[in-house]
Amino acid sequence: MATQTHRFSVESLSCASCVRRLETALHDVPGIREARVNLASGTATVTGEASLSLEGVLTAARNAGYPMAQEADETPLKNNLARQTLLAAVLVLPVFILEMGGHIIPAFHHFIGETIGHQASRIFQFLAVGLTLAGPGRQFFAKGVPALLRGAPEMNSLVALGTFAAFAYSTVATFLPGLLPEGTRNVYFEAAGVIVVLILFGRTLEEKAKGRAGEAIKSLIALRPETAIRVKDGVAEERHVAELAVGDVIRVRPGERIPVDGVVIQGDSLIDEAMLTGEPEPVSKSKGETVTGGTISLDGGFEMRAERVGSDTVLARIVEMVQDAQNTKLPVENLVDRITHWFVPAVIATAILATLIWLFVAPEFALVAGVSVLIIACPCAMGLAVPVSIMVGMGRAAELGILFRQGHALQRLSDVKIAAFDKTGTLTEGHPALCHVETSSGFTRDQVLSHAAAVEALSEHPIGRAIVAEVSDAPSASNFKALSGLGVSGDVGGVSVAVGSETMMREIGADPSALLRVAREHASLGETTFFVAIGGELAGVITVSDPLRNTTEETVNTLRATGVQPAMITGDRSETAKAVATRLGITRTVANALPDTKVAAIKDMTGEGPVAFIGDGINDAPALAAADVGIAIGTGTDVAIETGDVVLMSGSPEGVPRAILLSRDVMRNIKQNLAWAFGYNILLIPVAAGVLYPAFGILLSPMLAAGAMALSSVAVVGNALRLRHATGSK
Repeated sequence: MATQTHRFSVESLSCASCVRRLETALHDVPGIREARVNLASGTATVTGEASLSLEGVLTAARNAGYPMAQEADETPLKNNLARQTLLAAVLVLPVFILEMGGHIIPAFHHFIGETIGHQASRIFQFLAVGLTLAGPGRQFFAKGVPALLRGAPEMNSLVALGTFAAFAYSTVATFLPGLLPEGTRNVYFEAAGVIVVLILFGRTLEEKAKGRAGEAIKSLIALRPETAIRVKDGVAEERHVAELAVGDVIRVRPGERIPVDGVVIQGDSLIDEAMLTGEPEPVSKSKGETVTGGTISLDGGFEMRAERVGSDTVLARIVEMVQDAQNTKLPVENLVDRITHWFVPAVIATAILATLIWLFVAPEFALVAGVSVLIIACPCAMGLAVPVSIMVGMGRAAELGILFRQGHALQRLSDVKIAAFDKTGTLTEGHPALCHVETSSGFTRDQVLSHAAAVEALSEHPIGRAIVAEVSDAPSASNFKALSGLGVSGDVGGVSVAVGSETMMREIGADPSALLRVAREHASLGETTFFVAIGGELAGVITVSDPLRNTTEETVNTLRATGVQPAMITGDRSETAKAVATRLGITRTVANALPDTKVAAIKDMTGEGPVAFIGDGINDAPALAAADVGIAIGTGTDVAIETGDVVLMSGSPEGVPRAILLSRDVMRNIKQNLAWAFGYNILLIPVAAGVLYPAFGILLSPMLAAGAMALSSVAVVGNALRLRHATGSK
């Protein structure tokens, strides 16, 4: 059954519990196959049946307490946190000065008592903090209380409980002090107010940092120009890119970005494709060659015919792919989800227990301990620990020309022990080139090459094209014949010419013995050899090979240095495979491999650890699917984008160790974030509950707890942002 995918912006997400709750609500909507919510980007991705009701999806989210809107909507979903923070600070600052100033400076305390009076000061604090909770702090109650009543408390519930407890207790102490025992008639208005200010300030910093986390995607989207020059009936006119259609002729001037994907029909230029491949070296493009939207024409103007526009362009699909991968949950997140599901209820239970214990031990500390526990707990940091690192890491990978089509590939790739390469088109250039020509007595090099090229020009064999490419003015041939498994023959200028194997030479009476030694020496180097006979006489031997890419040796050496064993699985004959493997120092090689043989070889290797298979993305599809991680060597084409878990847009194998090292950087960053998020809560919640007070006299104030909580999530996002500078190198 056909499916469709929709992306939404989500309002009110504040912690990991929110994510789990919204995902659960969305999964209950009929027709939804999969729902993924990303706290770091504030988005939800829903995949469902073609008949899926979007109104039903939006209603389910709204009923769960997390209103959504489709990303294309212009309506802003996020409140102006900076403005709310400023308003709260203006209201709370006088309260903080009045109360804390009196604690720190006794003379100030006496001054307040002698002027406006302590009761008037408390009433003023009640009004100022009341306005703060009803205004900027209202969001905590609007979101937290309904969640609490539904039996699914989250971060806002903790803040609402903590600030309300502090405010309510202080209100009783101000207006009905007789209800409280002597020695416990303290007010905590300043704590309730400062908690709101600090948490709003922390969220402001967090939103700003999360905005930087998504800069890679924003920069990719910004690569597409807004307008283009369309040429119609000889008239050039500027049009918005959205108006372009397939078949339109577009004029691109020097220095301009190419608006859509297409084919050059007139002119030529050097094209900067760094945004696509991560490689800084420009590429020459001329008539008949493809160009990609978002790349830059550096030094020449040309006209092109649009082949793909809108969401069908390579750039649009890259953006969509990266966004999908960023919203994917890694296996490590399943554990985090299970823990955070019980985290908030456990915190509330701990706060109640701490309050009850202190009521019996030292009642004056009971409220401080209970509120501090509620405020210092930070499920937000736990919820951000994984997705924000994924978001930044995958964005950085895209900038380096590494596209993760599947999010789980990021975690799997970091654990890879064996990297198995296909040879042709992966380790090698993928097209044969002439290596050596040896002639018999009486024949010249040019004569042998020109006659061989004349016959091979009529052949479809790639080896023949390597010969033809070396001769600019080859004569024409007639009476062409292709003999399966032997070679080709024809007449050139009335003289018979045969190009083929040793067996073919013997069959036509051209003894190859004089050049056999040369042929076998070159064959041992991995080169393909064939003989040329002119007029029935042995004229020479020509050798052709598919040369290694200039980055191949460095790639293999870098893999070894990172602890990954390089291997080769190829359909080439064993002699060629052995020669290439020997040159690269690869000790594990499988030759003469058909598609099913490659799959079997990969399965054998998986017993030694996770295996990545690297191929050209088309012929190697079964092997790419069978490996733990399939890495497709692409050249920025749409075919490459559709193949493999990871796509190397540069078309160079040097991206393999870079991708592995980058995945390790991301996973290391995730582990650091998780260690901080869990360690912070495990260590500081007991401190907030007062376990250190009996031995060391340390009791955490609610204000300090609020500051620590606000900064904890900012620390997680800040750590993830370090990945923006990752290079994928040791």
